[in-house]
This record gives sequence, structure tokens and C-alpha cells, in this order.
Amino acid sequence: MQVILLERVAKLGQMGDVVSVKSGFARNYLLPQGKALTASERNIADFEARKAQLEANNLETRKEAEALGARLAGQTFIVIRSASDGGALYGSVTPRDAAEAAEAGGFTVDRKQIVLTRPIKDLGLHDVSVTLHPEVEVTIQLNVARSAEEAELQAAGKSIQELAAEAEAEAEFEISELFDEIGAANEDGEDMGR
Repeated sequence: MQVILLERVAKLGQMGDVVSVKSGFARNYLLPQGKALTASERNIADFEARKAQLEANNLETRKEAEALGARLAGQTFIVIRSASDGGALYGSVTPRDAAEAAEAGGFTVDRKQIVLTRPIKDLGLHDVSVTLHPEVEVTIQLNVARSAEEAELQAAGKSIQELAAEAEAEAEFEISELFDEIGAANEDGEDMGR
């Protein structure tokens, strides 16, 4: 099916391009979202008549997206989730969770703008792309932790696995000291009994 694009569509083309797409993609996504029109002679003529207005609207929304992107780029948002001792989440962090975290931080981001390259299923720092406009994409960071204190430690550069290893090593050291003290007390007791 031939369509004329009303805005830039990633991996497809720029505004005004007449492209061939599968009819299902056109019917279910491009046409209902207002991203394209069927490429009939009448629609192409209408597009040419409205082209200057569409380009001006696109430029205005792009400038707004760039301004928001400049403030949003590099921001870190904390997402609190339940997780196992090994750091695996009970569930995953979704685009909706990322959008809610950004909104709690004072930014207006829709869940459809969040792009997860892979599911977030463990604690730690995760980079996430946000597509504010077809031509503006920024990266934010999600700090997924079990508590605010844990999030601060992760932000300082310590991973959950490192913290668990440190706690385990400290516990083992305390146990070995306790056994050394018990052993020394037993030796003293045996010396006194002789």
C-alpha cells in the first residue's frame, strides 16, 4: 500500500515521502495515528497545499521537544521495587513505571515515548531511551532499588552484589573472631584444669 508520510517515521522516511508499506501497518498504525495518508492523487495534492503548515507545526513541536530533551537528558529517576537477595526483581520495570518516575521528577513523559531495548528485571542502574519527537531522542537513567537508601548506594557506584558480598564477608569475619575467642577460652580453661 502506498502512503504519504505526514511526519518523520523511524526506519520508514521523512515528511512528504511516498512510501510502500504493508497494508496492515498502514491501516492499524500509520493512518489512525495521523502519521500518514493513503497516497491517492487527491491526498498528495492536499498534502502539497498543507505542506508549509505541517512543516511549521513539525518545527515548533521539535523545538519544544528539544527544550524538554535538554532538561531531561542524563536525569536519574529512582524506581522502588521488591527483589530477591540476589537482585532479581519480582516482575519487571515497564515503560509505564519509567514514565511515572519521570513525572514524579517533574517531567511530562508518556509511556509510549519510553523505549526499552530489553526488559528491566534486576536491581541497578539502567539506561533508557525516551523519544520526545521523531527527531529528538534522549537517554535517562533508572535507578532500580529496594529502598531509597539502597538507591543512594547504587548511585554512589556500589552494586547490590558488592554490598551483599561485603555483608557476607563481614559476617564471616565476625563468626571467625567469635570462634577464635571461644577456642582461646577453651585453651585457658584446659590450662587451669591441669
